[in-house]
Amino acid sequence: MELSVSDLAVSLGARRVLEGVSAAFRPARVTAILGPNGSGKSTLVKTLAGLLDADAGQVRLDTRQLARIDPRERARLIGYLPQDPTVHWNIGVRDLVALGRLPHRSPFAGMSPEDDAAVQAALDATDTDRLAARTADQLSGGERARVLLARVLAGTPQWLLADEPLASLDPVHQIALLDRLRALAGEGMGVVIVLHDLIQAARAADDVLLLNQGRVIAFGPAGEALAHQPLRQAFGVEVMIVPDEQGRLLPVPIGRTRD
Repeated sequence: MELSVSDLAVSLGARRVLEGVSAAFRPARVTAILGPNGSGKSTLVKTLAGLLDADAGQVRLDTRQLARIDPRERARLIGYLPQDPTVHWNIGVRDLVALGRLPHRSPFAGMSPEDDAAVQAALDATDTDRLAARTADQLSGGERARVLLARVLAGTPQWLLADEPLASLDPVHQIALLDRLRALAGEGMGVVIVLHDLIQAARAADDVLLLNQGRVIAFGPAGEALAHQPLRQAFGVEVMIVPDEQGRLLPVPIGRTRD
């Protein structure tokens, strides 16, 4: 089930944030969205999730326009993790993760064995099972971020859209999360993730979309998008391309471009 945008334009207030964006995100792959601050990354992810309306262009899930899919069905198909996830009331961690099952349950229905199994699998996948007996106010920022990711995964979506999910995680959990996202893609899920770190993107992503000033600079396999010229154009930086121990080519920033 492909998630795509065609000639997309989105405004926030009077400011046009995205203009002429076209891309087809494929299932069973990790796609990283990168670009300077203010380039439209978060706006694109929110539009893909159906949370923002487009001024022009379309978002499609396979052949269907996303805007015409029933919100409940859309919530089953697409899981969204915002950039600064918050918990607005104090609730037990397991109950918080179980909220991810709401699109799958009839109103006022209790948890089924399938729901319980999905919640436990999400806790295990995010290394948060040991936190399950706590309440939300007892979590650190990094622990809360992992619990909220577990809530998204409990919904077993076909697509996971995550806006800078590494921001509050320590290095160990950053690596673990990227490994988990790759594993989810290996199981068939489509993963779109906003990142800032070029090396993390090169290690984790199959495809990369580079944005600058709301327009696509490059979109394609990570090794092609994270090359000298696209990165100069998107970020204004020079990079040195070095292989890692597995032979992946990593773009290491070495300085600003000279005008």
